[in-house]
Amino acid sequence: MPMNLKPPQRLRNLPLNTLAPNILTIIALCSGLTAIRFALLGQFKFAVVAIAVAALFDMLDGRVARLLKGASRFGAELDSLSDFLSFGVAPAMVLYFWTLHDLGNGNTGWLVVLAYSVCTALRLARFNTALDDAEKPQWTGSFFTGIPSPAGAGLALLFLIISLELESDFFRSPALNALWLLIIGGLMISRVPTFSFKRVRVPRHHVGLVLLGVGLLVAGLLNQPWYTLAAIELAYLGSIPFSIKAHERLKRGDTRPAAPAKPDEYAAGSEVGGDQPVSNDGPPRTILH
Repeated sequence: MPMNLKPPQRLRNLPLNTLAPNILTIIALCSGLTAIRFALLGQFKFAVVAIAVAALFDMLDGRVARLLKGASRFGAELDSLSDFLSFGVAPAMVLYFWTLHDLGNGNTGWLVVLAYSVCTALRLARFNTALDDAEKPQWTGSFFTGIPSPAGAGLALLFLIISLELESDFFRSPALNALWLLIIGGLMISRVPTFSFKRVRVPRHHVGLVLLGVGLLVAGLLNQPWYTLAAIELAYLGSIPFSIKAHERLKRGDTRPAAPAKPDEYAAGSEVGGDQPVSNDGPPRTILH
């Protein structure tokens, strides 16, 4: 007797909330790669802007994934690849085309580029493999271990950003930029605790001051973007000693373990935004099934 079998469903419809975070990740990836093209054309202002746009979308994709509950393993892997290309390859390549190609006929400069990119890869790999550690105290979620890759990309371009306003051979020095790039790469894979800012709470009586500060920051970015970006990066560097002190203080006073992470709740991915119970890298992107 013949059996009535339904034909297999070839395609499964995916809800938009599953695709939206990954669309943002793709935009970040394309923006980071486009920075390399701008550098090839000698348009370094646009290259810096492209990497900044990649960092912005990298921050948004994880938050959108949590808001829309668009979690998937695919999204996590895609996000890690995007982070490596946008913040591990693109900034180093931009600096190579800007000035590092003059260091040792290009050979030494290229070795510096490789070293920085390897540091970024190691950092992301360490983050991806450290998510199962549920024994760390709960407060460690307020810190990164080392500088996250988006911040590292911005800091790597510090002298280029300054030179966009100040025409000086000093900031364009290949040796200076090579040394600086190696320092930033070392800080990314270091164990230095840095603030993640993801759990900052604003007291109600300070809301007005915070909004005023945001307004001034936007005004600065619109009127003096390069000076403002440089000031933000210098302020971030200045916060590192305070993060070290805060980390040591909490380490001495609180050893309560964090709650174990649910298998489908945390995954490797974005280093910007979100909550996680580990101190390695900033908030994981949720994942696509």
